[in-house]
Amino acid sequence: MSKINLQFLALLTWAIAAFGLASSTPVNAAAKACLPFGDIQANATDVPTLRRGAQLYFNYCAGCHSLEYMRYGRLAKDLQLSEEDLLNNFAFTGARAGDFVTTSMPPGGRGNLPGSQEWFGVTPPDLSLVARSRGVNWIYNFLNGYYPDPKRAVGWNNLTFENSAMPNPLWELQGIQEHMVPAQAGDPKADAASVDCSPAALKVVSAGSRTAQQFDTDTRDITSFLEYVGEPAIIKRETYGIWALLYLSLLTMLFWLLKNEYWKDIH
Repeated sequence: MSKINLQFLALLTWAIAAFGLASSTPVNAAAKACLPFGDIQANATDVPTLRRGAQLYFNYCAGCHSLEYMRYGRLAKDLQLSEEDLLNNFAFTGARAGDFVTTSMPPGGRGNLPGSQEWFGVTPPDLSLVARSRGVNWIYNFLNGYYPDPKRAVGWNNLTFENSAMPNPLWELQGIQEHMVPAQAGDPKADAASVDCSPAALKVVSAGSRTAQQFDTDTRDITSFLEYVGEPAIIKRETYGIWALLYLSLLTMLFWLLKNEYWKDIH
């Protein structure tokens, strides 16, 4: 084996490792979105956090949004719950452990009941991959960014996703925030459509059932749960990644020693 080939193999090994680290971070497609509450560090590997996030998701989000790439059985395994406990607490559609997580309000309805398409005019999106497509920062800011807007048909607007068709599902927990539009004398456009992308743009004027700190924890838990749903292997992948990098480092060292052994008589 030539010296050039050994050097190339070593470089290729480290390139693969670097690519693996880069690809483990979801691309934040919402880089240009208004993120008034800043960045967060989601905790998608902590089981208690995922349990709390799952409870909030199924109580406040699953009525409209599905997780069509996730099965109840996988949730039970990763959340360290029995299938019976998970189905009793999270499955409100009569689902079984092997079923995918569907919404309680499918587009076509159930029986004689109207579906989400008829209620909202558009089918609410599936959230299986929202953390990978938009990023955890977007989700966190979106959940915290609601304010009443009488000009909207649903009665709500959002700093992160302006003119969203989704009403605020967590208003009972958070309370009601008022959009504090900067005063602009003589400007007829200084209304709820004017967006000031900062935490000071929103002020809680009617308290909810949770304190500000408790609600912040709730939205972080939901965000962490959705990050886990986007990549269930994340619970074990990071552990495997450390061992994989150690293995590649050891392999590189062995190749280097082997190269020296082959070339010692020539040099």
